[in-house]
Amino acid sequence: MNEKRAIFITGAAAGIGRATARHFIRRGWFVGLYDLDTVGLAQLSEELIAVHGAGSVTMGELDVTNPESFQAAVATFLSASGARMDVLFNCAGILKMGHFEEIDLSTHHKIIDINVNGVVNGVDASLDALKTTAKKFKEARIISMASASAVYGMPELAVYSASKHAVRALTEAFSIELEKYGIQVSDVLPSYVDTGMVQNQENKSNSLKQMGIAHSADDIAKLVWRAAHGEELHYFGTKQIGILDKLARIFPGYVRRRIKESSGF
Repeated sequence: MNEKRAIFITGAAAGIGRATARHFIRRGWFVGLYDLDTVGLAQLSEELIAVHGAGSVTMGELDVTNPESFQAAVATFLSASGARMDVLFNCAGILKMGHFEEIDLSTHHKIIDINVNGVVNGVDASLDALKTTAKKFKEARIISMASASAVYGMPELAVYSASKHAVRALTEAFSIELEKYGIQVSDVLPSYVDTGMVQNQENKSNSLKQMGIAHSADDIAKLVWRAAHGEELHYFGTKQIGILDKLARIFPGYVRRRIKESSGF
């Protein structure tokens, strides 16, 4: 196995995935860049190789909704990383803002397929490699992108919010199931991040208009780094989100009123 720690990143061509790749490679990690956007991947790979050398990065096309595509990507990653996967970072995701009835059903299904099934497929394809790495190096990790909308269901983000609730539930369940293998599991729950996924929304939600952008992609990359080295289960983007999470369990009626107000309902 390679002595360099290795991270497999889905959705690496842009946004949080891209920022995370830069953050980890600067700290001596081997990074695997995977996405459907091969043009974006090639640009990022070229940038990283120019600074860190070809031995620090690998890339490949990946459709996270396709189990066979994921299995093939993991196989090529392991051949390049020296059979090592210290972190699986499930970053790929999509978002469509708007009232449920104004978004076509196929888009709702696509959100679930990428945001939820993409995580399931990733864990399924990577589990043997994570177990092997954890056995040799005493730990491996799964980190998944959730969202502040996993704290309480958000209007104008209904299906996206539901998908992130699912990611949170998977994180909590996997953290118990996989602990015996030395695999630590966590998720990251930011508010709105300054990425194309948020900025390019055709119909921006009222909560985005009122609350605005809370984080840069680099902010979240740093949070992923913390998750790769920490002991927490959930990594909230701000202290306020963490407080809201606690309140949602103790005073759900209060949180519902707050969300209605911030969403203009």
